[in-house]
Amino acid sequence: MLHPSYSDLIEVVNSGVEEGEAPVVQSRYSIVIATAKRARQLISGAEPLVDDAEGKKPLSIAVEELYSGNIKILGEDEEIGGDMLELSEDISDEEVEISEEEAEETAGEAEPETEA
Repeated sequence: MLHPSYSDLIEVVNSGVEEGEAPVVQSRYSIVIATAKRARQLISGAEPLVDDAEGKKPLSIAVEELYSGNIKILGEDEEIGGDMLELSEDISDEEVEISEEEAEETAGEAEPETEA
């Protein structure tokens, strides 16, 4: 079982939304895309933003970063140049980039065909 749960992650991501505004994340799909993108960045050599990352898998680190608030998913009205994921300002000024186009490409990727 994934801890924290999807519903816990959605609550954390939407915690900064004022009453009456649309939530940033309304489905698990957005959580999955954001954490997968961050996990790929960690695999590519990005530094983890949590202290106890050694020995953990990249996806577990990405989930923990999202849950702790070290990265956040931006709403459509907050997107910076098409990016919907960024590092927390108090950690670094660097941006973690995930565009809607990349999210659609990732969702539409099929398993590579193997030749017999």
